[in-house]
Amino acid sequence: MSEQERQETQSAGYETYPLVALKNMVVFPRTRMTLAIAREKSVRAVEEAMIGPDHRLIASAQHDPEVDDPQPKDIYPTGTLVEITTIHHQQDGSLQILLNGLRRVQIDEFLDLEPFIRVSVNTPQETQHRGPQADALVRHAISLFERYAQLNRRFSVEDINSIVGIKTPARLSDMLAAHIVTDAHQQQDLLETLDPLERLEKICVIMGNEIEILELESTIRSRVRSQVDRTQKEFYLREQLRAIQEELGIEISAEAHELRKRLDEKAIPPEAASKVRKEIDRLERTPPQSAEVAVLRSYIDWVLALPWNERTSDSFDIETARRVLEEDHYGLENIKERIIEFLAVRHLRQRFASRAGHSNSESQGQILCFIGPPGVGKTSLGRSIARALGRKFARIALGGVHDEAEIRGHRRTYIGALPGRIIQSMKTVGVRNPVFLLDEVDKLSSEYRGDPGAALLEVLDPEQNSNFTDHYLEIPYDLSEVFFICTGNARYQIPRVLADRMDIIEFSTYTLEEKVNIGMRHLLPEVLTEHGLTPEQLKIPRPIMQDIVICYTREAGVRNLERQLATICRKAARLILEKPDTHLRITGHKLEQYLGPPRYSREIYNQKTQVGVVMGLAVTENGGMLLPVEVATMAGKGDLLVTGQLGEIMRESVVAALSYIRSRANELQVDPSFLDATDLHIHLPENSLPKDGPSAGITIATGIVSALTKRRVRGDLAMTGEITLHGRILAVGGLREKVLAAHYAHIPQLIIPAENEKDLAEIPGKIRQSIHFTLVDRIDQVIEAALLDAPLQKEQTQAGSRPLRLDERIRDHPARRTVIPDDEQEEMEELPPHIVPPPDHITGDTYPQIQARDDDS
Repeated sequence: MSEQERQETQSAGYETYPLVALKNMVVFPRTRMTLAIAREKSVRAVEEAMIGPDHRLIASAQHDPEVDDPQPKDIYPTGTLVEITTIHHQQDGSLQILLNGLRRVQIDEFLDLEPFIRVSVNTPQETQHRGPQADALVRHAISLFERYAQLNRRFSVEDINSIVGIKTPARLSDMLAAHIVTDAHQQQDLLETLDPLERLEKICVIMGNEIEILELESTIRSRVRSQVDRTQKEFYLREQLRAIQEELGIEISAEAHELRKRLDEKAIPPEAASKVRKEIDRLERTPPQSAEVAVLRSYIDWVLALPWNERTSDSFDIETARRVLEEDHYGLENIKERIIEFLAVRHLRQRFASRAGHSNSESQGQILCFIGPPGVGKTSLGRSIARALGRKFARIALGGVHDEAEIRGHRRTYIGALPGRIIQSMKTVGVRNPVFLLDEVDKLSSEYRGDPGAALLEVLDPEQNSNFTDHYLEIPYDLSEVFFICTGNARYQIPRVLADRMDIIEFSTYTLEEKVNIGMRHLLPEVLTEHGLTPEQLKIPRPIMQDIVICYTREAGVRNLERQLATICRKAARLILEKPDTHLRITGHKLEQYLGPPRYSREIYNQKTQVGVVMGLAVTENGGMLLPVEVATMAGKGDLLVTGQLGEIMRESVVAALSYIRSRANELQVDPSFLDATDLHIHLPENSLPKDGPSAGITIATGIVSALTKRRVRGDLAMTGEITLHGRILAVGGLREKVLAAHYAHIPQLIIPAENEKDLAEIPGKIRQSIHFTLVDRIDQVIEAALLDAPLQKEQTQAGSRPLRLDERIRDHPARRTVIPDDEQEEMEELPPHIVPPPDHITGDTYPQIQARDDDS
């Protein structure tokens, strides 16, 4: 055949027809379909097809059904030649037509786009298959269709019979594609597949997937139906039981119905809901006179009363938090900055966790823990944090808790069982994200009834508290959104495993200026309000507030100051009731009438230079205090007597000091055989106050040397430091509290370890400038600075011939010039002279468990 003849044959095979673009629909050959035509171009294409003798047009699907005016690029190139058999005109101008699919066509060219689309097409040839393979595939497809029709049940018997009777792969595949496949993309793929066997295989895969889905739906439907039947059965039996109880005269209340209604209204986890539902069923079956009714009802009420999804929205803002902390607390600048930094880090962790889709436990971080003396504002700071975050606040007192059940709760088998304090507090606040203050966490104790500290570990550990299980509830409860804050007085008393999970912030003793300002700004207005007084009715000038602090209180915090102010207000309230127009102004004379004689003296501490008497410094839970050490020598046989309720560590310091003196007897001008004929008695006064700790070592050593050499000890100094067997002086803790105690006693000279120089930055600048600090690192320097008379001869090998003054160390070390900043010019009232009295206010009757420690480690 020539090239010209081939071109004439191809041109003769081309046909032109109007085209209708379909949305989400494909017409298959050998099938019938009804279409609704509404677009103007499509209506004109149908009208043009009806003019022709054969009423034919092309039906092809769009790529995107959202396109209203499809262009050639929006239409699939493979379509179907259809014949219009019936047409109906609707009232809105649209058409409804019945089509017969004839054959697949391939669009070659778009001839016209207006007023309707006209295309030229050619008919691709389909492969005809005969033989066993085609017959087997047809049988397999028919069997799958029968199973599908059995599960779907939307095919009529006539439809099933008509499809089952088809034996050719081409016709069967098109028929199944039109009746089973619903996805437009899958339909178009099947239309473009010209090989009937390949097309039929694809349809078999689709039918297999649909059959699996239908079988799963059938299983689920059967399960749901059985549950519904069981529910109906239970309802029927429950109604019968109610009728029987009414016939027997047993009073039936709507209590169970109300509980079920409350359970349905409250969104709680499925595990908890299932547990409560079972308990309600038990309650309904239990006779009213049974004692178990109260137990069941109490348990159900507890579970339904807990906040499972209720929460308050956090409103953290750094400026708001800073303002709240400044309003509620005076001073504590470093503490407040630490709190704001902690809150900022916690807020950023929560935001990061929410963006990353992590759990609340991963965003919680460490637990905040406040450690410090009583009355310094630890609990009130917890309330301020809750107010700054916009959360509810609850305080849980742990002091003296020694039973694990106080934390985890009692099991319901016990009479009067209740949940633990954590769950009780959650019910009280009513939200999932409160601020919990666990007060006095260092006062926990363990015994045979369990270790509450170990139980508290599950509460505070972010990795565990999302599934905290109370013994009473017996279902997990999520504590991961609770903001826990712990408080305590002594860091070393907190269990190690708990301390590792805490961010510990230590509080120091208030200075006199801070106490006076707190009393004027916070305590006095609060106490006046509590006693129904106004500021006009009772005025306490600032000098009088200072006298109250100095002469009537001796504490690290301001709790006793508040009590003294309350005493004044009570007496003032009685006078005002007797004479309503009275306006009181407290003066120095009236102060003694209201509070009695001063409890503490104002005299300046001025100890005489004596032999064997040295002033040391110690730290208690109530702040710093003076710790005098007395050493006496007597004729004897070398006995050593130590008195004053000393602990094991302090007794070891005595032995270490004595061993060092014996090893350096010649250099210290001490008789090497002094123990052969001399007894030593070392006494620390105030026997009612237990004392322990290593930092009295240099004080004891100085007293022993003074007693043995008969050299007097300077009366205007105090000292603190730990001693080693070789005469080295080690750092101690609690330096700030010790310096404040010496400052209040007007002691002008302090001997401290050189390693503690860095801690001087924590002391207010005015106080640092009023005291001369002697920094030492060997006991020889202490003896030279503390003892009078001729200085002792020292070996050339010993470090230093005299102690280093603080100003000399600063001069030699320019990097440490910030120890005494020049720009600190705080306004501070002149402190009246007074001393730190013997600690009779913390002895046996008042605080029997308090122990004086000369360091806070």
